[in-house]
Amino acid sequence: MKTNIQSVHAREILDSRGNPTIEVDVILFDGSKGRAAVPSGASTGIHEAVELRDNQSSRYGGKGVATAVKNVNIDIAAAIRDLDALDQTQVDRTLLELDGTANKGKLGANAILGVSLAVARAAADACHMPLYRYLGGATACRLPVPMFNILNGGVHANWQGTDLQEFMIAPVGAPNFAEALRWGTEIYHYLKKVLKEGGYSVGVGDEGGFAPALKRNVDALDLIVKAIEGAGYRPGEDVVLALDPASSGFYEDGLYHLRTENRKVSAAEMVAMYADWVAKYPISLLEDGLAEDDWDGWKLLNRELGNKIELVGDDIFVTNVERIARGIKENVANAVLIKLNQIGTLTETVAAVRMAYAADWGAMVSHRSGETVDSFIADFTVALDTGHLKTGAPCRGERVEKYNQLLRIEESLGESAIFAGRRNVLPRVS
Repeated sequence: MKTNIQSVHAREILDSRGNPTIEVDVILFDGSKGRAAVPSGASTGIHEAVELRDNQSSRYGGKGVATAVKNVNIDIAAAIRDLDALDQTQVDRTLLELDGTANKGKLGANAILGVSLAVARAAADACHMPLYRYLGGATACRLPVPMFNILNGGVHANWQGTDLQEFMIAPVGAPNFAEALRWGTEIYHYLKKVLKEGGYSVGVGDEGGFAPALKRNVDALDLIVKAIEGAGYRPGEDVVLALDPASSGFYEDGLYHLRTENRKVSAAEMVAMYADWVAKYPISLLEDGLAEDDWDGWKLLNRELGNKIELVGDDIFVTNVERIARGIKENVANAVLIKLNQIGTLTETVAAVRMAYAADWGAMVSHRSGETVDSFIADFTVALDTGHLKTGAPCRGERVEKYNQLLRIEESLGESAIFAGRRNVLPRVS
């Protein structure tokens, strides 16, 4: 009975965009405690689990989560009281059965996830283990390559910059995580210098990256390569590039609307553009290169680039094993983006990672644009051995906290720590 759940309590807090979100506290009978806060996405896929909002215009502009908080404090608290926190599967199954919907629309995925993660933290506390060790076991020791989103566009920059949403750098040549963090930070600051010298704005987007108003999408790549070299590193050797166009955001009526360049292009033309960029720039990863339901386009993309770079599906898969299974069957990618709040429970998220690995695909854990200082995903990516983590620029407290937690984990592992390095930003294909 010591590790059974005694109480569950949720509250409404603010995320990094100043919008309400849920924080949950779980206390076990032995006094162990767990707390978790739930992130929120801006460019969300239509197939994601439901983030329950109040839709009352008189309060937080309709974005309040008082209903979801109430669902935790009344319905969920009663349903999981006395369950053993060490049995995460049973807890999560109870949550899913209580909701009873396919998209978690009754209780809200935000309500369910907050409880699921807080239970895991309480269980780790009861076992006197750090979270990464509790979730990953004795062999959890590999630190991820940080994927720094240093230049923003799309919805993250209010469509004032590039059409493509994220331009990232990955310091694959670093000897350890701490050095990778240093390299990325130095390049980020040098990029600021490059932008200032070019007369561009150095304001930042939701995830901490700069958001200059560029005339061509490809200009972002040139600026970043210049920053890498200016900071004293070698593009393609020390540091590679990664892109997340978030293409669903500019896909309309079967075409991709590149507003920056005032043109509309087909999926085949988008693939040709990416292939040209991969040939000219040190790009190792492309996430959401095409829209969430453009399955035929994704097949073409994978045929063209799947044996050259890592092709990561986000909106097309939404951390959902049914959609991932279809992607594997139809051979549309070679990796899955993992976002806990897309699916709603820890157990389902782990299942998504395991399905990807079983197919020899990669898995990359990701933050959301609306974040909190909760660093759960830092521990999670070490526990699940995903090898790379996407959590924004080395800027803004809610992003930096994930990186700082990884520094702590690397320090605690000591000589046992391994850095994922180059092999985790290349495709996991036979």
